[in-house]
Amino acid sequence: MRGSRTDRSAQIAIIGHAFVQDLRRGHYEIATETPPRLRLAAVFTELATAI
Repeated sequence: MRGSRTDRSAQIAIIGHAFVQDLRRGHYEIATETPPRLRLAAVFTELATAI
């Protein structure tokens, strides 16, 4: 694994990881009715339709 070349790319990866963890834990009001183990897939499906 080569790692991040810049501090900015490392920052983006860290922010993305935190966002996914928050989605899984239900900190956002998106896909809250979905079971936790399926929540991430449901969120990305909802986000894809919104974009």
